[in-house]
Amino acid sequence: MTDDQTHRAIEAVWRIEAPKLVAALARLVRDVGLAEELAQDALVAALERWPHAGVPENPGAWLMATAKHRAVDLLRRGTRFARKHEELGRELVLQLETAVNEDDDPVGDDLLRLILIACHPVLSTDARVALTLRLLGGLTTEEIARAFLVPAATIAQRIVRAKRTLSEARVPFELPEGDALDARIASVLEVIYLVFNEGYTATAGEDWMRTALCEDALRLGRVFAELVPREPEAHGLVALMEIQASRMRARIGPSGEPVLLLDQDRTRWDRLLIRRGLAALARADALGGAYGPYMLQAAIVACHARARLPEQTDWVRIAALYDALGQLTPSPVVELNRAVAVTMAFGPAAGLAILDTLVDEPALAAYHLLPSVRGDVLVRLGRHDEARAEFERAAAMTKNARERTLLRARAVACAERA
Repeated sequence: MTDDQTHRAIEAVWRIEAPKLVAALARLVRDVGLAEELAQDALVAALERWPHAGVPENPGAWLMATAKHRAVDLLRRGTRFARKHEELGRELVLQLETAVNEDDDPVGDDLLRLILIACHPVLSTDARVALTLRLLGGLTTEEIARAFLVPAATIAQRIVRAKRTLSEARVPFELPEGDALDARIASVLEVIYLVFNEGYTATAGEDWMRTALCEDALRLGRVFAELVPREPEAHGLVALMEIQASRMRARIGPSGEPVLLLDQDRTRWDRLLIRRGLAALARADALGGAYGPYMLQAAIVACHARARLPEQTDWVRIAALYDALGQLTPSPVVELNRAVAVTMAFGPAAGLAILDTLVDEPALAAYHLLPSVRGDVLVRLGRHDEARAEFERAAAMTKNARERTLLRARAVACAERA
């Protein structure tokens, strides 16, 4: 194996093993920042040794043993991690020495613990997203920065600040129970879906989508759902993301332009992802209980997935599901989506009546989709001059270049039809 092949193999191993490695080390040293440093030390050792000695038969175990030995050495010398040494002293050294050749905690528990820590409510949303992608998505600081179109220094600062906050807050490294666990699960699901949404419809930049973020979110969602198999909303979120991801090839035209849902070539939808999504929704449903917000949204996208043609879409059911979602989690954005469904189910006049109640909603004052949706409904009513103005307003508000081009084109079309 050439050096280049070895380095590619190391990179692939690292992507797979890093979350498990950091998770296990965090349990042992009880500090996420220290755990990541130890994991990075093990990676450096692999980069130095494997090109000459070859990739070991069990690379994950090699990395774990190397990181644990490194932790013991450093704690014994007291040259680094002095604070931890003072806090835990010989007890921590003995624990690490015992753990060097053992794997006494199921990987699933370690990963669940790390996910819950990375998404702890004590952190800001931005910090949770950055730390989760770094520790569990395996992304570098530069990759996260590129994905969210912010400077790498900003992401690095968020990650450093997040680790410091967790340490200063003395967040326990035990699995929470009862209501505390429920609150943390909700935080994890929120972070994963935020990552997915930023990839599915980029809020800024030149690209309509950033598929790598969607893939990262899907991977995290699938892992988390298996770690909490009795949590319906975790499977509901997986269902929602799988089905939405199934449309990704059809959402972009030949020149990278956005293609809206009703204009998409549905033969390009990924039927495997749809089947996986429907299976995840069925799994969530089988657990019983009332539908939560992710299950309701998954049920909505399932209606689209089951329709081979746009005209076969069950818009009446979608409107009812949005009504239920609005009662469960009231928000102007949900009401905006309900207006679209009502338009399709009961006509544009009914949809416009809902939209008119949202025009002065402060939360939507800078939300470009409100004038965009309103413009579409006005087109259906034949009010092209008003629709043109709405599309122009939406184009001025969006930060995504591809979406801006689409909205301007729709405004021009309205002017030609007026």
